[in-house]
Amino acid sequence: MSVPEVTSPAGAQRIAAAFAAARDAGRRAALMPYFMGGFPSLEGSRAIGEAYADAGADLVELGVPFSDPLADGPVIHAAGTAALRAGTTVDGVLEVARAVSRRVPVVLMCYTNLVLARGPERFAAALRDAGASGLIVPDLPLEEAPAVLEACDDAGIALVPLVAPTTPDERLARIGARARGFLYTVSVTGTTGERAALSETFAAVVGRAKAHTGVPVALGFGISTPEHAAQAAAAGADGVIVGSRLVRAAAESPDPAADVGRLVAQLAGALQA
Repeated sequence: MSVPEVTSPAGAQRIAAAFAAARDAGRRAALMPYFMGGFPSLEGSRAIGEAYADAGADLVELGVPFSDPLADGPVIHAAGTAALRAGTTVDGVLEVARAVSRRVPVVLMCYTNLVLARGPERFAAALRDAGASGLIVPDLPLEEAPAVLEACDDAGIALVPLVAPTTPDERLARIGARARGFLYTVSVTGTTGERAALSETFAAVVGRAKAHTGVPVALGFGISTPEHAAQAAAAGADGVIVGSRLVRAAAESPDPAADVGRLVAQLAGALQA
């Protein structure tokens, strides 16, 4: 299926360059680890993001804590709750983005209410000013996305949509045509979280997504181990997103940045051709 071309915002160009650099370095897929802004503290989350860059992350996904995170499983939900209790704000997370974006492209993940509270234009401009490259809004449906997409395009921010195994082909094509930066492809139905094995259908999900978009396809939800990452790359995923495993390691460690850095290095090694 042909996908209409769109003018790439600056953030999308930086994201595209990161995927290309991963390929040029011999990596089978780009690695995008997730971390929660403000967890275990604002300074601690900045250190984690920088440890990701040191360990071989190609891009990073930075979460903004929210009181009702519908897509998040228990590990990330708990981290967000702790960050909120400690007083973490959107502005504080943007300062983390500002620091980490000097090293690696940052894609912010937050919920619709936080975008609408400021207004799409102000929110997108704040991301641009903080050096972020992209925005993921998991509870923003296709039909309600145009205003946010326009604001992000105007600010040079890539609005990254999500698709699921249950997304019908016709809808997948419409989402894929509007995707900026990459298409976040959910490996399973449900929330984020570690799983013992990837779904038996995840390869088909990746294939369907790649057939309906012109941007890279990144697979997330349930990828927990280097073996999972290698399986996702072998199935054709252009990017691999790992979240809950790393957030759990940060929660359990006396030295979160060092320990998550070691895990990210293992994941990066598994993606090396």
